[in-house]
Formats: sequence, C-alpha cells, structure tokens
Amino acid sequence: MTTSTLPGGAAPSLDERLKRANPLVKALRRPEVGAGVAAILIFIFFSVVTDSFLTPAGVSTWLYSASLYGIMAVAVALLMIGGEFDLSAGAMTGTTGLMVGVLTTWYGLSVWVALIIALAFALGIGFFNGIIVMKTGLPSFIVTLGTFFILQGINLAVTKLITGQVAIQGMTNVPGYSGVKAIFGESIGFGSSGFHLETAVIWWVVITIIATVVLMRTRAGNWIFAVGGQLQSARQTGVPVNRTKIGLFMTTAGCGWLVGMLSLFDVGTVQATTGIGDEFIYIICAVVGGCLLTGGFGSAAGAAIGALIYGMTLQGIVFAQWDNNWLKAFLGAMLLLAVLINLYVRRQAGGRE
Repeated sequence: MTTSTLPGGAAPSLDERLKRANPLVKALRRPEVGAGVAAILIFIFFSVVTDSFLTPAGVSTWLYSASLYGIMAVAVALLMIGGEFDLSAGAMTGTTGLMVGVLTTWYGLSVWVALIIALAFALGIGFFNGIIVMKTGLPSFIVTLGTFFILQGINLAVTKLITGQVAIQGMTNVPGYSGVKAIFGESIGFGSSGFHLETAVIWWVVITIIATVVLMRTRAGNWIFAVGGQLQSARQTGVPVNRTKIGLFMTTAGCGWLVGMLSLFDVGTVQATTGIGDEFIYIICAVVGGCLLTGGFGSAAGAAIGALIYGMTLQGIVFAQWDNNWLKAFLGAMLLLAVLINLYVRRQAGGRE
C-alpha cells in the first residue's frame, strides 16, 4: 500500500474532520460546563461567609429548595431545546395542588382518584397548549401567557367560591394522606446528624437522569434538538414535529403536577398563589444551565445545576442574613451573564477548533 503525495513532494493536508479536538474546547462546548463552574464558586462562597450553609440541616434545606425548582427547570429545558416556552408552568403547580385539595377535603373524593384527575387535567392543559401553538403558528410565549392568566384566575376565583378563602387546609385529615405522603412528601432522616433527604430530591435526581438519557441516547432526543434547531429541515427529514412539541408541552405540564403534589403533601396545605411567578425562575435556571432562547441547544443536567445554583443562593442569602431583595438582583445578573456565556459557547461550537 502506498501513500500519495502532492506535486513537489509536499505531504497531503489532514482532513479537518479527522483532526483531534482540543479537550478544553470540547469541554467548553458542553452546555452545562459554565453552570457547573458557577455552582462550585457559589458553594464555596456561601460555605465561607455563613456558618449554617454546610451544616446537615443547611444542606437539607437548600437541596430541597433546589429540587422543586429543578424538576420544573429540567422539563422547561426540554421544551426550550425544542424551541418553545411555557409561561403557565408555575401556575400549574398551584392549580393541581388546589384541585387535589378541593376534591378531597370538600367533596370527599379518594386522594388517589383526585391525584389521577389532577394529572389528567394537567396533561390536558399541556396538550391544549401544544395543539394551539402547532395549529395556529402563534408564539408559545403568547399562548401559554394566556393559559397562565386563565389558571391564575381559576386558582383564585374558584377556590374562593368553593371554600370562601384562597387556601386549602386540612389535607392531613384526608383518608389515605399518609400513604401518598410516603411517595411525595416523605423526609428520610439519617440518625442524629440533622440531615434529612426529602422525597423531592430523589424525584429531582430521577427526572434529571431520565431527561438526560432521553436527550442524549434516544431518537426522541434527536427529534427534540431537531425541532428546536432546524424546524423546516426536521419536517423534511420526517421528524414528527407536531407530536414532539405537543409531547414536550405535556411533559412540562406533567412535571407541574408532580411539583404541585410534592409541595402539597410536604406541608399539607396549598395557597391559590402557589407557583405564580416561578415560571421565570424555571426559565432562568434552564438558561443558566446552557439552554439557548432560540432553541436547539442545551441539556437537562445543566438545567438541574441551574436550579441548584438558585437553591443555594436562595438559602445562602437567608443564612447570611442579607436583605432578601438581593436575590432578585442576583437572578437578573445571573440571567444576563448566562446569556452572554451561552452565546460565546454557541459561537465556539460552530467555529473551528
């Protein structure tokens, strides 16, 4: 076997596609790397400036806080990678919790039946959002904003109409409550250490792993990236665009139900305002985790790390006894910085080594 040479004896140039990628560049191209570095820095910072952050009770607190945001952030990240938004995600957590509370405490329905009805309702709303977006071509931002106001109005008006107040209480007296709490609201203690692992944290880890596997190892994951990055090309290559995007809206709504149940069965009560405004936090966590607002790029693990950053910051500010208003300033700065970093990473991913 002989190797060909160019005229004049010059060696042939290596095909660009065969060049070995720089490991550092490859690492920087991962959407969750920036969030991982930020999480480490924030962890170190609050570990130094507060005495409670690293205590077993402190770790339990910020892990639980991060888990509730993390479950929704992962679902919202999948939807954003698919090129869409869901501004009704926060209200959905309150709606499903209120629905289960009303059906059990006021109408005597079995808690398990109430759970299934609330889940079916949530999936129905997700299906509705997806159908409207795909059939009309309207921006999902507008469609789900309308759904958000509808759910917010239902949460307040219907709850007050039925109960005379804007909260549901007495869930602990519902038959079967303890059995459901073991799934959604249990706290696992570790001796006398003071560390408690909430069920929500386990759900968060499981949801993140499943979403990551789907994105990186399945055909459905390829479809999600395709419909978010190159919609027309995806259609032309046979990707089921409508089915994929509707499924993503239903996934977000389903996770809204899950977070609603985790919150309800943890404290045994739910407010009509529960979840209102959290939809922006979910989006921020996803963006911090590497998702682009334009779709087609991001990761579930990155969104989970973004939620961890938020949970650590939220509780770190409390432990440090700072004015809680600083949290909003931090969120704004974190979002702006994440967008700039993601833009740079995206350009690096599309450029040469």
